[in-house]
Amino acid sequence: MSSVVLELKDVCFSYNSTANVQNLNAQIHKGDFTAIIGSNGAGKSTFSKLCNGLLQPSSGDVFVLGENTRRSKVSSLAKHIGFLFQNPDRQICCNTVEEEIAFSLKNNGLEKSEIEKKVQKTINEFGFNPKVEPYNMSRGQRQRLCLACLIALNPEILILDEPTTGLDYRECMEVMSRIKELNEKGTTVIMVCHDMEVVLDFAKQIIVMDKGQILDSGETRKILSNQDLLKRARLLQPQIAATCSLLGKDFKDIFTVEEMITKLKTLRSKK
Repeated sequence: MSSVVLELKDVCFSYNSTANVQNLNAQIHKGDFTAIIGSNGAGKSTFSKLCNGLLQPSSGDVFVLGENTRRSKVSSLAKHIGFLFQNPDRQICCNTVEEEIAFSLKNNGLEKSEIEKKVQKTINEFGFNPKVEPYNMSRGQRQRLCLACLIALNPEILILDEPTTGLDYRECMEVMSRIKELNEKGTTVIMVCHDMEVVLDFAKQIIVMDKGQILDSGETRKILSNQDLLKRARLLQPQIAATCSLLGKDFKDIFTVEEMITKLKTLRSKK
């Protein structure tokens, strides 16, 4: 059986005769953690919305678990794909935390007893107050709530559109750690992200986009080491890697403080 869970074949999408994305070809395998990177207007969000049927290709085909999104309802795809919007306020629609979690489960046709069980489990896991009104929570807490609703559904594929926007460092790490746990348990993750530090820390693979096209794809460190590619995509390396690239060939492919310290100790011992 193929491990490909999502595939784009010669996909184009245009709005009002303006080409947004062109000739997209990509495969996402089960268990991947793939980051979609590129500058503003590169087509990243359009890519993500094509993956779950929110947008239909103008030409070409998108396959989710072998099903063509042209012939599948968004509600049917939602049973397999969770989508976390950049702005949590676009997803929240209920008056309390417990109602919000239950709402997503009801929409997927779960029995009442199963809904109650999952709601309680999710509230306990995230430490929510079930009676709190979502809009009385901070943005970071609202983002956690939206993520909790998706986790309760246990999707096979999770698509994240800039999940850390507007979050402080602690909130960012909490959200991303939850997502990493899901990935380690087998959930396939596709993440649109502008933060190269987050991409380096969590993504296993990268797809690089610019002006609606895929420039390249590959293993995270390999892509982030390719300065010519990043320059074409109008992107910067993570800070440590960018600093080390200025220090010469001895510091090539170093991405973390720990790696930099180890390299300095090694060079010092050779003197």
